[in-house]
Amino acid sequence: MAHLQQVSTAQALWRGFTMRCPNCGTGKLFGRFLKVVDHCSVCGEEFCHHRADDFPAYVVILIVGHTMLPAVLAVDIDYAPPMWLEFLIWLPLTIASALALLQPTKGAIVGLQWQLGMHGFAASKLRGSARIQAQAAVDPPEAGTWNWCRHPVRLLPHHSKRRASQ
Repeated sequence: MAHLQQVSTAQALWRGFTMRCPNCGTGKLFGRFLKVVDHCSVCGEEFCHHRADDFPAYVVILIVGHTMLPAVLAVDIDYAPPMWLEFLIWLPLTIASALALLQPTKGAIVGLQWQLGMHGFAASKLRGSARIQAQAAVDPPEAGTWNWCRHPVRLLPHHSKRRASQ
């Protein structure tokens, strides 16, 4: 079943963050903890060409570091607990925070790549745009609804289409 609605960048990010398909918002994005499924079980969108790589880990380190460090310093300055107690509190909290954010952050990055048409997602978005236009030709939109034929999906240029002068 094809999904026939345009998805905003914020919506694609949120769907990825909630670990759902950025296209339909229903299918699961992960098969295991950090293993993205090859395709959505609901709408059939392909995810095998995503390239999240290490970026989710960098984002998680940035977020956890910028939230934990001020808290650690504030507690240390105000209460001056012994070092063993600091390790007992902050080490598990930091590890748990990083692990809890890693999968949603990877999902959000896959959703962003999907929305921007990066890597292999550009061809998928073109196929989706063709499905939308074909469906609009079969079922004309009701009065007051969005006309997909007049507002095509905007894609990023592909890397191989660079000018010869570069």
